[in-house]
Amino acid sequence: MTQQIPAIKSLVEVECQRWASKGINIKYEIRDNRKGYKAGALKEGMKHSYVKQCDYVAIFDADFQPEPDFLWRTIPFLSRNPEIALVQARWKFVNSDECLMTRMQEMSLDYHFTVEQEVGSATYAFFGFNGTAGVWRIQALNEAGGWKDRTTVEDMDLAVRASLKGWKFVYVGDLKVKNELPSTFKAFRYQQHRWSCGPANLFRKMAMEILKNKKVSLWKKCYVIYSFFFVRKIVAHIVTFLFYCVVLPATVLIPEVSVPKWGSVYIPSVVTLLNAVGTPRSIHLMVFWILFENVMSLHRTKATLIGLLEAGRVNEWVVTEKLGDATKSKSPAKGTRKPQIRIGERLHLLELCFGAYLFFCGCYDFAFGKNRYYIFLFLQATAFFIAGIGYVGTFVPHS
Repeated sequence: MTQQIPAIKSLVEVECQRWASKGINIKYEIRDNRKGYKAGALKEGMKHSYVKQCDYVAIFDADFQPEPDFLWRTIPFLSRNPEIALVQARWKFVNSDECLMTRMQEMSLDYHFTVEQEVGSATYAFFGFNGTAGVWRIQALNEAGGWKDRTTVEDMDLAVRASLKGWKFVYVGDLKVKNELPSTFKAFRYQQHRWSCGPANLFRKMAMEILKNKKVSLWKKCYVIYSFFFVRKIVAHIVTFLFYCVVLPATVLIPEVSVPKWGSVYIPSVVTLLNAVGTPRSIHLMVFWILFENVMSLHRTKATLIGLLEAGRVNEWVVTEKLGDATKSKSPAKGTRKPQIRIGERLHLLELCFGAYLFFCGCYDFAFGKNRYYIFLFLQATAFFIAGIGYVGTFVPHS
């Protein structure tokens, strides 16, 4: 990827020059440092003199491919309603079929857009900005305090601050922007760390600010603090991990403790099926998705605690690597070469330890238990072992 960046910059610059030669008011701008990461780049971009002539700013990550009519379909929401600060489009994934991991990511993100964003927009006029594929009203952006790099979720930070100023957001579900999912396990883990640690850290920094705010209703403050942050960004990760990977397996070792079937099977099954509404084509992958999400709940719980406690990696920012056509462009001869595996990069000891714990609990339940939890425990242990040795996602041979 690092070798391709100069080439990509050159292509973007040439394209901007081509449009400028046609009389289009377009400029190519870059900065010479990475201070503040994405928030720093966005803040720097807003300082240019020509920004003062604009009312709106459209934001896209490098791998996003908006359609030519994107602005025609978003700007009218802002121009006709002065109370709207943000118009958010939906993501459409161009590489969802690349591997099983991208299929499972698609299931989680489709639920996020189909249910969480739609409900947040329609019911409470609040939802988190996704950081890309959106258009902001510059007045609202400035009024909210602009971009801040105090956490790794500058997009959510801005959205919460703008909402507390009384601004409203609109989510346009039928407007889809093509983009790419991370297809290597390493890239996915870094992304999930940022997406889990950032919101928890932002909650720590903004909880009292939200409570003391006088511009929004008590109902909206309760929704943001309890539902948006506490339940979805903190409790969901921790409870998933503790219940399915710690408590439930431990019950086979302690016969005096039992979890009723409605709590261990029926309600979780219903919730899981509802999560699949966004991607009906992948309903047959439900079991794999559950096992994978439980594995990732370990990583997300760790990141959430780091964010809440402001521990070591709280502000770690690693750009999510996207492969593009890198794997497709390799010749068959090179593609069939045996990958050079770097053991240190592939082994994840925490996942391996929990895999061993679940496997032990499964063996104990198989020998002495009565609830037949060992079926789930053996499957979940296998999932942890597979993730523990990094045998997930797309493999990119080292040159």
